[in-house]
Amino acid sequence: MSDRSSLCSDYSSRELADELESLGWYHYELSRHAAEALLLSNGRDGSYLLRNSHEGPNFLALSVRAKDSVKHFHVIRKGNGYAFGFNQFPSLRDFIKHFANQPLLGSETGTLIMLKYPYPCKVEEPSIYESVRVHTAMQTGRTEDDLVPNAPSLGTKEGYLVKQGAIIKSWKTRWFTLNRNELKYFKDKMFDEPIRTLDLTACSAVQFDYSQERVNCFCLVFPERTFYLCAKTGVEADEWIKILRWKLSQIRKGR
Repeated sequence: MSDRSSLCSDYSSRELADELESLGWYHYELSRHAAEALLLSNGRDGSYLLRNSHEGPNFLALSVRAKDSVKHFHVIRKGNGYAFGFNQFPSLRDFIKHFANQPLLGSETGTLIMLKYPYPCKVEEPSIYESVRVHTAMQTGRTEDDLVPNAPSLGTKEGYLVKQGAIIKSWKTRWFTLNRNELKYFKDKMFDEPIRTLDLTACSAVQFDYSQERVNCFCLVFPERTFYLCAKTGVEADEWIKILRWKLSQIRKGR
């Protein structure tokens, strides 16, 4: 290759790199499993992000949420543009614009996949840059020590738990949501207003509880009260405990 050709090649490579850097939805070395956890937990149908592919330096991976699954597609850097299947685009923005107006692909179930909502790399929680690996850590039995605190935000969870009353010690099923430093519980999933919001910055401990006659119970210790909760299974209780303990560890670190 001549010096002139080499310079042109270096220049085009820099242009492509600059374009990637300018995209707010380019997630660098985010893994396939982490992308799935992120989009399934925080995204919605049509949410998408771009990340590097393990196939090689000229391969990118586009991860798109379609209903309750995440599909992954290869985007290949070729010359001054990008190739997707038989199509070639001068820029990634042209690629996204093209597929925002027509289905990206039909899945095996017949679901049409559309690119609607770019999932940003920078999230709205600068003080608590939560790990996308919380979900995958729970799935694989890893511990809080395996988490990456500066990864994109994920630390959210929701589900039904059975809660013990404060005065009358009866047990009632409630819908719980965990987001940022707030654990809210609702009368049921369809209700918009929570019965109560617990500020986790005031929580001193989360642990399994064996004092109740019920199984799969755990408790959250606050200065004014200890909340007793029970999950449907031991695995689910363990998931709640892990993510809540991780939340507390981040709060104590000032994140």
